Amino acid sequence: MSKKSLDFLKQLINTPSPAGFEQPAAALWRKEAAQYVDKVNADILGNSIAILNPKGSPRIMLAAHVDEIGFMVQYITDEGYLYFGPIGGHDATVVVGQRVWIHGEKGPVLGVLGRKAIHLMKQEERGKNVELDDLWIDIGAASKEEALKRVNVGDPITYASTMEALSEKVYTSHAFDDKMGAYVLIETMKLLKGKKIKPCVCFVATTQEETTYAGSRSSSFGVDATVGIAVDVSHATDNPASDKKKKGDFKLGDGPMIAIGAQINPKVQKLLFSVAKNKKIPHQREASPWHSGTDAIAMQVARAGMATAVVSVPLRYMHTPNEVLHVDDLENTAKLLAAFLEAVTPEMDWIP
Repeated sequence: MSKKSLDFLKQLINTPSPAGFEQPAAALWRKEAAQYVDKVNADILGNSIAILNPKGSPRIMLAAHVDEIGFMVQYITDEGYLYFGPIGGHDATVVVGQRVWIHGEKGPVLGVLGRKAIHLMKQEERGKNVELDDLWIDIGAASKEEALKRVNVGDPITYASTMEALSEKVYTSHAFDDKMGAYVLIETMKLLKGKKIKPCVCFVATTQEETTYAGSRSSSFGVDATVGIAVDVSHATDNPASDKKKKGDFKLGDGPMIAIGAQINPKVQKLLFSVAKNKKIPHQREASPWHSGTDAIAMQVARAGMATAVVSVPLRYMHTPNEVLHVDDLENTAKLLAAFLEAVTPEMDWIP
């Protein structure tokens, strides 16, 4: 990965974008995408759409959601503590003690997710499962009046961490899901710049995937594509706690995961595997017997239907403050998508 690409990835990852509040990250993505495509616009739900070869055929949609999980201030006590609700799904056991940014109108405010110290708990409390309702945020305010000078009910919240290297090619962040997918779309555009391809490609950085799939629902209807690929994360199982019998065997650095299942169009899937083999792109085969939990849920049933597929990057510790991935997987995912788009012709029939 080039320094320029790595710098943009870090900038995108570190730009706060909880679902419903994606605007700063979306604006950054659109500015970057404009260098590589024919046209960039946004719709009323905040989806960002970058169009390459607008007169081409068929119309193909590549989607990756630019929102991340987070929290929102719901109540401020007389003592100045903040109670909050989740934006997206969280494991409360990994939330305790984390530092967070509350994104208020006057700028970000640092806070700490607090809980009663274990020394002060009764025995029966120590064995109780942690619930988000048991936690609060301490911003160092002495009263509600003081807190309201800095934050307010409705302010979004994100973890106060940045993308950091664990080793040369393995990185950690709280927000890879799925801004790394939005980054992959940019890298795919780069690989196609200056090349003549047959299809019209709509690269879409969708919003609100972590809550309602609203962004992919609206953008899929508006784009009206024949073929669609959702680019997201899936679970790496190369860690001590994963049960490979239930999920499969997936490793960081072994390439993108190509899904197979009821939500996946067999002809799109077949072409993905074919180009991966022909171009010698490392890849992994993922069984997806139910729905994928990605934007493909909305894409598949848009209008009269879209021939969908899911390509995922293996990720450890999904929806925690410290997700982990391998940057080679990002590069190989972009290569796979670019090779797929170069292989598509107007004559192809996508009906199973």
